[in-house]
Amino acid sequence: MSEKTAPALAKLDELLPILRGLPAGNDTQTILDEGDALRRAVAAFHMEAIRFRMHNVDRLLKRGGDVYPALARQVFEELRSALEAAGFHTRSREAP
Repeated sequence: MSEKTAPALAKLDELLPILRGLPAGNDTQTILDEGDALRRAVAAFHMEAIRFRMHNVDRLLKRGGDVYPALARQVFEELRSALEAAGFHTRSREAP
């Protein structure tokens, strides 16, 4: 862990327990696996993996609609901000 990734890892450590507390459902295990993989990518400074895993978690949160608590979306957006502040690209293109 470096000073650059510490805030993002802290946000992931906040997000992952929220996801682990979800009831079993169609995408529950998938989002847990993606969240764990995202944490490993951030810890390893793996730019492509970060972008890929961020996309997957974002897509799953959006697809889940009301299944996921609003807090999960909020912490995810805070994670995105922390990664972007550290210089990581979390999107394949600029947001509209």
